[in-house]
Amino acid sequence: MPKPMAIFYEHPEWFKPLFKKLEERGIPHEHVLAHEHHYEPDDRDVPHSLVVNRVSPSSYLRGHTSAIFYALQYLQHLEALDVPTVNGYKAHLLEISKARQLGLLKRLGIPHPRSLVVNAASQIAPAAAELEFPVIVKPNIGGSGAGMQRFDALDEVRAAVNDGLLDDVFVLDSTAIVQEFHPAVDDTITRVEALNNDILYAINIQNDPSLGFNLCPASLEQRREQPQVEDGEACLTQTRSAEKANPPEEVLEATLAIFHEANIDIGGLEYLVSQRDGLIYFYDINAVSNFVANAPEVVGFDPFDNFADYLQTRYEAIVREPVTAD
Repeated sequence: MPKPMAIFYEHPEWFKPLFKKLEERGIPHEHVLAHEHHYEPDDRDVPHSLVVNRVSPSSYLRGHTSAIFYALQYLQHLEALDVPTVNGYKAHLLEISKARQLGLLKRLGIPHPRSLVVNAASQIAPAAAELEFPVIVKPNIGGSGAGMQRFDALDEVRAAVNDGLLDDVFVLDSTAIVQEFHPAVDDTITRVEALNNDILYAINIQNDPSLGFNLCPASLEQRREQPQVEDGEACLTQTRSAEKANPPEEVLEATLAIFHEANIDIGGLEYLVSQRDGLIYFYDINAVSNFVANAPEVVGFDPFDNFADYLQTRYEAIVREPVTAD
């Protein structure tokens, strides 16, 4: 019998729609928890024909920090054995480092906010002094806007450092980003989703700055009185709205170039038009797409169908036989 596909994940809710689509298609698959897993480095007999990596850098918000770094070891192990993956080692390496993302944008000549990478609280204020305010300070390993703070003056940065208010940005990998903050025109950012070297859709997200930096698309329609992380959810409390967008061609080309270079099979990219100068700036690359809430209403189709179709095609090509639902 062909080996099943593995969905390698840790979030308890995000991928239930995908599991349902795979079951409907009769695709043999297993749910493999990244934060409760083991493998033998010397064992070449991997029990899965295709491993689909869905580990998010926001895992630590759900008590699953180990999944972030463990996934790197496991995905590199799979790569060494030539086991097919979706969003494999190289994609995950980029996903969990904003510094690497900024380096990639620079190499590709894609506009992004000026940024400095620091490894100690003592370096935050000197770095901020080299930038134009306002600035934001954020962890190198992000997710759901966690740990990001905005400052409008250098004195504010110095006070926050002295009070220990920025120590948490170093908690995961001792690295942080100090970056020029570009307020978006009309407080609107755009997220472009791509799959298999093709654009899936794009949405405009209306962003109320008072709500912070969490722009998780899966929960944009949820409403709660107080922002919080609970019940294993990292994407809650969103009162922002989303609508279908039509980005310019250069944005779509840049998105596909980024994903091609990073070996990202499925992912999302966010950009904005800056109030400062009216120019476009790319600022986030996300290899874990959980898609916008109410996608059929917002973009006119269910992207989980497209994702399941892609996985079925990949799986059938590997096992060399068609899959049929019962």
